Amino acid sequence: MSSKKPVIKIDLRSDTVTKPTADMLAAMASAEVGDDVYGEDPTVNELEALAAKKLGFETALFAPSGTQTNLLALLAHCERGDEYIVGQQAHTYKYEGGGAAVLGSIQPQPLEFRADGTLSLQQIETAIKPDDIHFARTKLLSLENTVGGRALPMEYLAVVRELVDSRGLNLHLDGARVFNASVHHGVDIKDIVQYFDSVSVCLSKGLCAPVGSVLCGSAELIHKARRWRKMLGGGMRQAGFIAAAGIVALRDNVDRLQEDHDNAKKLFDGLRDIDALNLTDDSLQTNMVFLDCGQKVADGLAQKLAEKGVAISPAAKVRLVVHKDVSGRDVSRVAKLCREYFSV
Repeated sequence: MSSKKPVIKIDLRSDTVTKPTADMLAAMASAEVGDDVYGEDPTVNELEALAAKKLGFETALFAPSGTQTNLLALLAHCERGDEYIVGQQAHTYKYEGGGAAVLGSIQPQPLEFRADGTLSLQQIETAIKPDDIHFARTKLLSLENTVGGRALPMEYLAVVRELVDSRGLNLHLDGARVFNASVHHGVDIKDIVQYFDSVSVCLSKGLCAPVGSVLCGSAELIHKARRWRKMLGGGMRQAGFIAAAGIVALRDNVDRLQEDHDNAKKLFDGLRDIDALNLTDDSLQTNMVFLDCGQKVADGLAQKLAEKGVAISPAAKVRLVVHKDVSGRDVSRVAKLCREYFSV
């Protein structure tokens, strides 16, 4: 008879595991709803208007996931046979099932990220195809912020905007955790996203909503994206019940991200003296701590932590993600368990 698996008490695998807050649950229970395919769900409409206003765009579109909002942006910006430039390890390229290529016939041109999460301006320039029938037409540059917990430098965004304008490209941001970037830099979210033609924002990571993302852009772009959303099966009916949680996320949960950053720093400080984990000061900016320990060490550590009710995802470079449901006391316990494990 197999033993029961330990109950997970501290989950550091991702900030997608957050549970909705009490305010969210109350808002969901009392939400006014209608048929969103007809555009008649007042709570969805309120969420979309709030997102557009908060990020400084003309309008927005609510969708079930960040994978879908990113795909909608790519499909709205590009046509069949077009190309978008993207990071080799970017979520839109590596972790979204190849949707742009499979469903949109859009060719990705991946480039390697630099250490700070940026793409080399020179490499972007080189990757842009000439106007020649032999090549796909380069239409879009897609960036990500944050990248591996790192916030893109503010000065980089302005320079990239100048580059795409000079080459006639559009600029999309996978901003799944862009509010973490704004908190890190201590700037309003509009100061970051002002450089982009479209932005995808996840509501179900650090902002704690149970489901959903928003795509922000111009009225023309969102009109195209809405048509694509329907084709992709993302037309929703009484979606106000989940949109209500998104409203609370955008209204109340942005400032509290600083708590996650502070707790990530506390975790980092508690682990930094463990030589086997190879922590470096430049690896910590927002809510993620990376352990460059190798797969074998990670497997052993993950097994030991699991026995104590702590969940991590073992990999050659382990990502520990701090979120609302991980407290300062929790990260102190995890650091203590790790020190005990490596002291044996």
